[in-house]
Amino acid sequence: MNNQNEAMKTGTTTLGIICKDGIVLAADKRATAGNFIVTKKTDKIFEVFDGIAVTMAGTVSDAQLLVKLIRAELKLKEVRTGRNPTVKESANLLAGMVYENIRRMSMIPGISHFLMGGKDNTGYYIYDLYADGSITKVDDFISSGSGSVMAYGVLETLYKPGLTIEDGIKLAVKCVNAAIQRDSASGGGVDVITITKDGFKRVWEKDLTVKAEM
Repeated sequence: MNNQNEAMKTGTTTLGIICKDGIVLAADKRATAGNFIVTKKTDKIFEVFDGIAVTMAGTVSDAQLLVKLIRAELKLKEVRTGRNPTVKESANLLAGMVYENIRRMSMIPGISHFLMGGKDNTGYYIYDLYADGSITKVDDFISSGSGSVMAYGVLETLYKPGLTIEDGIKLAVKCVNAAIQRDSASGGGVDVITITKDGFKRVWEKDLTVKAEM
């Protein structure tokens, strides 16, 4: 891999948790290019349709473009069909875009890893849309990015089926905080959103940037 491609490598921590009354998505706020911290206040969780959101990890330009495209495609699908797309339909559509992107850019890798969570008239769902375009339905929890190893340690220890949204929020904060403590590519702060019967809501946001002063 040449130096140009190496500089495009990024790290992050995102996660999704299934709760009995909804879904929790969380992410850190740091964006990096190699060892350089590009920004400490980036958003990594986006609502792409009413009650459906994604977290993004990977090459920033590809991920941002795919978020814009899936928003447009889901709106078009609503107009054409006269109904809201389901979470499964939305996940399959985005997975197809990721697959096409990685194949088209095979000589200059463009890698995007998404977690999609949402609600429709059949329930609450989370899907793991891996960077190769594969799609996996999640039954409990999932994490992505360079800090996911630390987040998984907390999830495997503390997650219990039937968590309330309030408990899911607390667990998500613990997970991202654990990743920030040990993963140099994760940091800046923590964003937590929920998707419940009331829709998409940003419920917790904290800046963790500390400056030394005399």
